Amino acid sequence: MTGQATGQALRIVQWATGTVGSAAMRAVIRHPDMELVGVKVYSEAKEGKDAGDLCGLPPVGVKAVRDVQSIVALKPDCVLYMPESTDIDDVCALLEAGINISSTRAEFFHPAHMDADSRARVTAACAKGQSSLHTSGSSPGFITEALPIVLLSLSRRLDLLMIDEYANCIDGCSEEMLIGIMGFGESAENFTRREFPERDNVFGHSLTALADAIGIPIERFEVTSEIAVAREPTKLHKTTIAAGSVAGQRMVTTGFRDGKPVLRFRCNWFVTENLEPSWDVRPDGWRVVVEGDTPFDISISFPIPAGERQATLPNLTAHRPVNAIPYVCAAQPGILTTADLPQIIAQLG
Repeated sequence: MTGQATGQALRIVQWATGTVGSAAMRAVIRHPDMELVGVKVYSEAKEGKDAGDLCGLPPVGVKAVRDVQSIVALKPDCVLYMPESTDIDDVCALLEAGINISSTRAEFFHPAHMDADSRARVTAACAKGQSSLHTSGSSPGFITEALPIVLLSLSRRLDLLMIDEYANCIDGCSEEMLIGIMGFGESAENFTRREFPERDNVFGHSLTALADAIGIPIERFEVTSEIAVAREPTKLHKTTIAAGSVAGQRMVTTGFRDGKPVLRFRCNWFVTENLEPSWDVRPDGWRVVVEGDTPFDISISFPIPAGERQATLPNLTAHRPVNAIPYVCAAQPGILTTADLPQIIAQLG
């Protein structure tokens, strides 16, 4: 029985304390109905440190650990699972122990798209522990599933849903993420050799979850991409990438029905607006265009002062998984999509 069912605060563990993980941990510490009881980290430098120190808050008396069994022994209601890569063994250990997971990991947006062996293992772990797993975030997540479901509740015919995302990635991502994972600063030649299997799949998986929810069969997805380079040296956090290196990435994921595009997501990610070739980039945010019997053209921007961007932008990804925790804990066992849960309503008291 979870804390929600007993009227007690939900006992939460934060798993990984990067940019987004730290934002999530701050939200849990400040949440009126949650108690942070543990922190899982990967580096020796963070082990033993107080959770407050790791996320920029006063000490809270919770020390970070590196071993999984220490986390399992805490018997939390839910783990906020936010590492840079997924370890199915760890995920299954938590679920088998009856610990729910609210995550940002891309593998779990659409269960049918998971590796068959991993899906079978996770499903069995949920059944054994009577636990639930849900993944969400801002993008994919809110903008590819939650908001479109609400918008399309006014429709009876959808011709095309188009979502554009605009993001200056510097303030929302760590240096390690920008360079090591996203590949900013590489030569165009080296960048084209990179493989991004997770990136190629993640938006398609999320859009498929949306398509399932609204009853539209998708026959195939097509992913295309292009890059732009910096016209001048560009500073990230500490590193300065060279002129002529990759500073803009655009990826388009399109879902087809009856040979025609019906769902499309286009990410426009950059670290400078001074790009070659020149791109029509906008301030951070989204544009959602619905073509059909109830057309929409909605632009969403984030009016964050320059000095507050680095502290605020990670909240967009971190807060929805935190707000989803009570619903995940109360849900039936299994891997849950956005449509499997009730509408997520933030408790802001």
